[in-house]
Amino acid sequence: MASRNILYLCQEIMPYLPESKLSSLSRTLVQAMQERGNEIRTFMPLYGTINQRRNQLHEVQRLSGMNLIIDDNDLQLIIKVASISAARIQVYFINNDDFFARKAVLTDENGNEFEDNDQRAIFFARGVIETVRKLNWQPSVVHCIGWMAAVAPLYLKKTFADDPLFRDVKVVVSLCDDKFTQPLSPTFKDKLAKEGVDDENLENLTVASYENLYRFVIDYADGVVIASDEADEKLVEYARQSGKPLLEYQSPDEADCFDNYNRFYEEL
Repeated sequence: MASRNILYLCQEIMPYLPESKLSSLSRTLVQAMQERGNEIRTFMPLYGTINQRRNQLHEVQRLSGMNLIIDDNDLQLIIKVASISAARIQVYFINNDDFFARKAVLTDENGNEFEDNDQRAIFFARGVIETVRKLNWQPSVVHCIGWMAAVAPLYLKKTFADDPLFRDVKVVVSLCDDKFTQPLSPTFKDKLAKEGVDDENLENLTVASYENLYRFVIDYADGVVIASDEADEKLVEYARQSGKPLLEYQSPDEADCFDNYNRFYEEL
């Protein structure tokens, strides 16, 4: 099989966050694709719960310092990097003190989802894309794992559609078991419009529920992966009916799981 450049946007990765189906899959998938000869770039948010000293994170000065305008707010983008030495994997972290310094991931100590999670998702996606542009690295596949990464397909197919780095990219979206319970901010669609996402279907995000968000995102994807046996059944059915290339659920315990992922990328 031919090697390719794969960009991963991951909501969570072991060992930087506790083990879960999502963090474990992201960690294993990235390693497996690298071992199969692909060139990998991997990004996740730098949540305040991540122990930077223990995980030996350090700032990448040449990539840090640019400012992103999100909903008329001027926000500094800081890029840090760390390595999972046992797997020879390098992970880039997207950071901004306003969004990610809090000692939490997606919810507060009472389990309430943060009201600015929509802006955090926008910042993460924009931060990754701007960093990849600064690296001048051209991905052939962009794989978004976790809803925090779900905004990226909109950027790639709309805002950055004419950028030479992304013009021919294939976008893959995973359906996981990471469902949020409360809709994102009522102004989410307006913030996306300010980001250059010009699409009459933005009205479908007037109520930005998990289901509405992923229906919208699937429409922009070039392929969909059922990444969990507990993925939302309505979205799984929507993906199957979309006619887009679909990789059915692959148990990470199966011997051919990651060969099937690799083949799926190749066939897009």
